[in-house]
Amino acid sequence: MHIAIAGNIGSGKTTLTSLLSKQFNWEAHYEDVDDNPYLNDFYDDMQRWSFNLQVYFLNSRFNQVLEIRKSGKTVIQDRTIYEDAYIFAPNLHAMGLMTTRDFENYSELFQLMSSLVKPPELLIYLRSTVPTLVNQIQRRGRKYENTIRLDYLKRLNERYEAWISKYDLGKILIVDVDKNNFIENTEDLSGVIDKINAELHGLF
Repeated sequence: MHIAIAGNIGSGKTTLTSLLSKQFNWEAHYEDVDDNPYLNDFYDDMQRWSFNLQVYFLNSRFNQVLEIRKSGKTVIQDRTIYEDAYIFAPNLHAMGLMTTRDFENYSELFQLMSSLVKPPELLIYLRSTVPTLVNQIQRRGRKYENTIRLDYLKRLNERYEAWISKYDLGKILIVDVDKNNFIENTEDLSGVIDKINAELHGLF
C-alpha cells in the first residue's frame, strides 16, 4: 500500500512521515532535500534554476513511486509527484520565474510520467496557515529557506487548496495543522492515527 503526505513548505510532512512510519511500521520515503544539487542555487536565483529544480524533483519522485510499487511493502511518502506539477511549477510560471516554453516542456514530461504510475491509496493533506508555516520553517532553521517570502507561501497555499478541492485519485484525509499539533502533542497525534485507521480499514 502507498500512503502519501502532501502539504506546503513547513507544514510538518517530514515529521508526520517519520511518526507514522514508526507507529504503523511502514517504510518511509523522504523528499530528496539534503542531496538536491539545485536547492541552494534555486533560492538564490529562482528564475535561473526553476526548471532544473522542478525536473530534478519530478525525476526523483517518479523513481520513488516506481520503487514503492516494486517493493510490495506499505510505504509512506513525504510529498507526492502531483504537488510539483499542480502547485510548484505552475506557481513559478505564474510568477514569471519559469518561461512558458520550460513550463510546457515540464508539463508534458509530467503527463507522461504520471500516466505510468498509480496514485497513492491514501493522500494525507496537511492544511496550514502562513503564520504556522513560518513558525515551523524558522524552528527547523534550514539556511536556504531564510529567503522564502510570505507572498510565495501564500500563493502556494492557494494552489494547494485549489488542487485538494478537485483531488479525485483516491482517498483523502485533511489534517488542520493549526488545530493539530501532532509534533508536540501526543493526543493530537493519536487523533490523526485514529482517522488514518478509519480511512484505511473503515473503523469507527
